[in-house]
Amino acid sequence: MAVGALICGLAGAAAAQELPARVPNPAITTVEQADAKLADVKRERDAAEADYAAAEQVCYAKFFVNNCLDKAKETRRARLAELRKLEIDANYFKRKNSVEVRDRELEERAQRDAAEQASRAAKPPAQRVNPDDKPRPVPLVKTPAERQAEYAERQKQRQAADAKKASERAQNVADYQRKQAESAERQQRVADKKAEREARRLKREADEAAKKAAAAARAKEKAEGKPRTVD
Repeated sequence: MAVGALICGLAGAAAAQELPARVPNPAITTVEQADAKLADVKRERDAAEADYAAAEQVCYAKFFVNNCLDKAKETRRARLAELRKLEIDANYFKRKNSVEVRDRELEERAQRDAAEQASRAAKPPAQRVNPDDKPRPVPLVKTPAERQAEYAERQKQRQAADAKKASERAQNVADYQRKQAESAERQQRVADKKAEREARRLKREADEAAKKAAAAARAKEKAEGKPRTVD
């Protein structure tokens, strides 16, 4: 009964050391929000490492050290995985926003060029002073239809690139989580083996102590002249 109560008490204390592993993930709509989110991720990651270091010190003072450390490591792993997702989302938004800004600038430049071309076409050509002078070649300017087609092609390529990056991002997250799970499984196997060795050692020590106690009792009985009892 006493051992059971001790185990329950230690299990409750270890559970109390667990820290929240999830971070809210609101939608990012501006570059400022993305930058703020990246700053939050850095602070949260530093806090997760500090909390894990503090939890380690607490665990080393407990009886079931390995069990406590495993829970602290799992809490840290979950927090870092969540923060990594937020970091990926914020960086993806910034890259996407940069591409959209560049495309808008190119489209605005195309519209200005088209307006200038239309303005030049509406003006009559200036008369040449010298009839022998050859006219200067007019630089080729793309028509609005051609520029619109190029813009549509760029949009198509950007969407394909975004889809590819999203797939790669999902695969990276899956690979990271798989590696973390494999690492946790390896650590658990190591902890189980340590626990088994510790249990065998304690049993050997208990058996040796019982044998020594029995031998001491027999020696005392013999010294006192009492008849020897059979174990």
